[in-house]
Amino acid sequence: MLELNLKSLRPYLAASLMAVAATAAVMPVTPVWAQTRTLPDFTDLVDQVGPSVVNIRTLEKTRASAAGNVDEQMLEFFKRFGIPVPPNMPRAPRPDSGQPDEEIPRGVGSGFILTADGFVMTNAHVVEGADEVIVTLTDKREFKAKIMGADKRSDVAVVKIDATGLPAVKIGDISRLRVGEWVMAIGSPFGLENTVTAGIVSAKQRDTGDYLPFIQTDVAINPGNSGGPLINMRGEVVGINSQIYSRSGGFQGISFAIPIDEAIRVSEQLRISGKVTRGRIGVQIDQVSKDVAEAIGLGRSQGALVRGVESGGPAEKAGIEAGDIIVKFDGRAIEKSSDLPRIVGNVKPGTKSTVTVFRRGATKDLSVTIAQVEADKPARPAAKSGAKPPVAGPAQAIGLSVSEITDAQKKELDIKGGVKVDAVEGAAARAGLREGDVIVSIANTEVAGLKSFEAALAKIDKTKNMTVLVRRGDLAQFLILKPAR
Repeated sequence: MLELNLKSLRPYLAASLMAVAATAAVMPVTPVWAQTRTLPDFTDLVDQVGPSVVNIRTLEKTRASAAGNVDEQMLEFFKRFGIPVPPNMPRAPRPDSGQPDEEIPRGVGSGFILTADGFVMTNAHVVEGADEVIVTLTDKREFKAKIMGADKRSDVAVVKIDATGLPAVKIGDISRLRVGEWVMAIGSPFGLENTVTAGIVSAKQRDTGDYLPFIQTDVAINPGNSGGPLINMRGEVVGINSQIYSRSGGFQGISFAIPIDEAIRVSEQLRISGKVTRGRIGVQIDQVSKDVAEAIGLGRSQGALVRGVESGGPAEKAGIEAGDIIVKFDGRAIEKSSDLPRIVGNVKPGTKSTVTVFRRGATKDLSVTIAQVEADKPARPAAKSGAKPPVAGPAQAIGLSVSEITDAQKKELDIKGGVKVDAVEGAAARAGLREGDVIVSIANTEVAGLKSFEAALAKIDKTKNMTVLVRRGDLAQFLILKPAR
């Protein structure tokens, strides 16, 4: 009976199986890349890493009369153009304080706690030229910091504060960082402390400097973020936010961070000796083009083309010649010319290394003794004795020497006109004007060029205070020129 029933059901079972197979054939299989993914939540990361990020203010000493009411004028500037006033914007003392020297705000940046005993990492350009560095923690404690060392080539600096038990960051593995993964930045853009922004890694090994292959991201970075950490989704620091690509001075979707492994290597030397020693072999190099590579039998574009050899330098002593192509250094392949200074720079001076060159169709190994790159001189404000003397004319009375700015400079700064400050002294120096500033208006009169500047200056009553609006880099600032008493 059971056998008969099964036989009778076979046609129906066969039809059902065929229907299931047909349905499966037409149903699309969702690929892995098309599966739904939720956006990341950064709240836990902020709680975890936020206390390790610090605000860094730098101060510069100047004469009391130079401080003037600069900050009051800056406040007026913020209000006039609807810019939010940074909550902790320091106030400069008034000139009638009677003090011989005063400290005025010089800049604002970010940093992060490297060790629990008070070592803080930031950018070299954040502390460059500062007479005093103030580090503010998230719990509002403030410390005067000592600059342990700064390296301009890598743009890494280390400062030390007198504190213990601090929440240090976790250092990430840069080799695990992948293009497309989410990252977060914490810093003080425009002085606004503890600001969090996020984005993705846009590229790795981006060539923008001699010694560092940068991490490119689309994380919103603005002036004041410099020196702050770039953090992965594991709460580890993978880079130091350092640069932006911008035609307007503001964020435009491209920012660069120093890889943390390179930064740590530099910071260790700064903590020990206050400086960084790098190796050199004394060659001028260039990229190898595809046409050149094919023409000389190299096969593909690789290596560093030696265009010149320093007389008496390590390369010349090793037998390296102009026209050689360095394809390996200590066994490491040189894929592009920018690889060479980075690899050589990380070698201790005095070390004997092997350089493999491609010369006239064949490779040759040469032994070279690494020399030391000349150390950078400490960056300090330019001495007045080195300034150009003011030229004769209306500007001379206030201690200024100015010149026309080029159309390219106007386009870069996004301004219609102005004059460039070439040298300062007297009243102009006391007001805080610096060489390189661009004056865009004086006494509320727009400056189109040198002639309009001199014409406006000639009409001004020089026995009274006059306002000067200057562009310093990407930022505008009002300064007060006071008559001599």
